[in-house]
Amino acid sequence: MSKTPILECVALYKRFEQGPISVDALYNVNLKVFAGERIAIIGKSGSGKTTLLHMLGGLDSPTEGAVLLNGQDFSRLKRAQRGRLRNRHIGFVYQFHHLLMEFTALENVAMPLLIGGKSRKEAKNAASDMLDRVGLGHRKPHKPAELSGGERQRVAIARALVTRPSLVLADEPTGNLDSATAESVQNLMNELNDQLNMSFIIVTHDTKVALNVDRVLHMNDGKLER
Repeated sequence: MSKTPILECVALYKRFEQGPISVDALYNVNLKVFAGERIAIIGKSGSGKTTLLHMLGGLDSPTEGAVLLNGQDFSRLKRAQRGRLRNRHIGFVYQFHHLLMEFTALENVAMPLLIGGKSRKEAKNAASDMLDRVGLGHRKPHKPAELSGGERQRVAIARALVTRPSLVLADEPTGNLDSATAESVQNLMNELNDQLNMSFIIVTHDTKVALNVDRVLHMNDGKLER
């Protein structure tokens, strides 16, 4: 494992103003993530887990502190710059797949590459390869309504991985699945982590997920604890 972190957050705070009341959703969070590392973040609802993922992924900016992506202060870039960097280096997987229902599985997976400027042929070839990797080569022409819940989540994982990001942020990726499907999705993420050396940060309530990672961290009232 590399000694240089691919992602680092330093003294990260996120403060929300609710009228006269100020609420710290994140309080002095420090974290280093290395290439190929799998990290699970657990904690009760409202503890700040999803807020932290949004900060790490550049979907929101911290009130104080910095998020460094490959050594660059990701958190202080302009929105368009952040979007371009995020598209190249970070993949997202959510509890609900957020697939575009009018497009096929192949088209959904190709979308991040098209947004990133790849040609339609390049994007579709890469999307086809990634769907093969997640065991859905036979489902490429099917739309989300024609897929099972587990298949939709596999398409969502393929979409997150198709740009070959250095880091995947997963927010309750198995939370909406039955236990057997959840286990297969977790096994798939582990296999792709081993094959492609991508780092994963997984927010989860699933203790089985937490048993299959390199590090488990706890969020408690906006603080990240070992």
